[in-house]
Amino acid sequence: MNVREDSAAVSVREAPEAAAFSVAQVREARALAVKSQRGIVEVLEERSGMEPGAFTRALAQTLGYRALAMMDLHALEAAFDVLSFQVALERGCVLFRDAEGRLLLAVGDPFDRDLHTWAQTRVAGDFATCVVHHTDLAAYLSRHEETLRAMDSVLPDATKATSDGTPVEDLSFKTIHEDTSQIVKLVHSTLYDAFKLQASDIHLESNAGGLAIKYRVDGVLTTAGTLSGAELAEQVMSRIKVMSELDISERRVPQDGRFKIGVRGREVDCRVSVMPSIFGEDAVIRILDKQALSDQIKGLRLSYLGFDERIVTQVRRLSAEPYGMLLVTGPTGSGKTTSLYAAISEINHGHDKIITIEDPVEYQLPGVLQIPVNEKKGLTFARGLRSILRHDPDKIMVGEIRDAETAQIAVQSALTGHLVFTTVHANNVFDVIGRFVHMGVDPYMFVSALNGVIAQRLVRVNCAQCSQEELPDDRLIADSGLSLDQLEGFVFKSGRGCGHCRGTGFKGRRAIGEILRLNDEIRELIVAREPISRIRDAAIRRGTRFLREAAVDLVKAGETTLQEINRVTFVA
Repeated sequence: MNVREDSAAVSVREAPEAAAFSVAQVREARALAVKSQRGIVEVLEERSGMEPGAFTRALAQTLGYRALAMMDLHALEAAFDVLSFQVALERGCVLFRDAEGRLLLAVGDPFDRDLHTWAQTRVAGDFATCVVHHTDLAAYLSRHEETLRAMDSVLPDATKATSDGTPVEDLSFKTIHEDTSQIVKLVHSTLYDAFKLQASDIHLESNAGGLAIKYRVDGVLTTAGTLSGAELAEQVMSRIKVMSELDISERRVPQDGRFKIGVRGREVDCRVSVMPSIFGEDAVIRILDKQALSDQIKGLRLSYLGFDERIVTQVRRLSAEPYGMLLVTGPTGSGKTTSLYAAISEINHGHDKIITIEDPVEYQLPGVLQIPVNEKKGLTFARGLRSILRHDPDKIMVGEIRDAETAQIAVQSALTGHLVFTTVHANNVFDVIGRFVHMGVDPYMFVSALNGVIAQRLVRVNCAQCSQEELPDDRLIADSGLSLDQLEGFVFKSGRGCGHCRGTGFKGRRAIGEILRLNDEIRELIVAREPISRIRDAAIRRGTRFLREAAVDLVKAGETTLQEINRVTFVA
């Protein structure tokens, strides 16, 4: 970064009375920047002690420029046809068009004389320089990187991929740009960008116009870009099939496969599901970064997941039982496996034989025998569970109960002195009962084995850097099942979007849950096949708090928004 004197192309005006920084302050920051070999902006912000938004506005006012916040960047149209995305990435600036078509050059360092000189020679026509915080600019570029890098790699006359699938696809920015096939380059860049975004899934959706690429990040699906042309969509699907060792000639039935990619020195598993559609085929790629998950799981405790203290206490009691079954339920991606591993981590003291059977093994724990399901070789959940029982286990984890046979064996294991941890797909703690009954499990055996059921969801929380108080309108409050007289003590907050949260207003997720602990009354009601309403009343008397109540508590504390909890939980 170049540091120039006031006579340079970018000079400091004599600050007006309301300006945040004087010429003396800027000169002092400039001298310190030269001495410490840092940027003027970095030093000035550090010395000001201001939060990013206020600092950016003060700096823009001092220099006579317009300040842009993250929401302003998303409201403008990026002029990548004038200054390409690659150039923007290299130079640390973005050229925008406003609603009237005027050009605005957003820069993070308004003191960079070389950047201004370069922009004046590169951009034909007039433009106005604007100041944006460097973290907001980086977040904006990062959010657009996955779309633009993938789109720029595909030419209109893209040819069919010729590369063969390999056991591990080595991905990096360098190798992607060295790929000769444009289709291979597109697929690899899509995978690479999804990994960088920490996406859990990639959705490739064929439509009448071509292909849509979407990423699921923090449980929310967002569109990364679209590709035109049915032929191009077919080529992308063929490449995915080659990598997954699937039949590229079969387009009429669903296919499942998997492959591995090598990113940043580690292997990442990818599970693939290809499904026929009216426009061709769709694919969903589940990304399983085992090393990252293993790093996160080290030292993991239930209290780290975000559950309230009451839930944590009850789960710990259920995990400490000598035998029986602990069930965790919720939709795909709700953190069920993470919760089970947190519970197992707390009781894994080396004195018990703990065995898991999973599809696939997502976390790797020392001292635990972990068995991956391999249905192609005949190792199913049921068959593996039978073998586990002959291996003298104390505690067993079954990744998921999918069929009646696995359910029967799991229940029998819990009844014969083993503590069984497992998951099942259901919407709440009461739906679990119906799932097992419909799978043919005897209700008396089931309730005798069952110690408790946990239903959970993951809720995005407001960004700590940019959240601010914001009262929702009356319509949203009413649609959320709340009345105005219930709002006492609520601190409504929402994130406005910043560089820290990539402009979404949310940063991270936390778990909410409800627990049904069985006692004799609830067991008798289930065996008698009483209505769910009676079982629910009995659970309330026992102290059960439901998902919606936990979600509303987060809103009350200002940790998330009504829109977010309405997305995740049912309005009561």
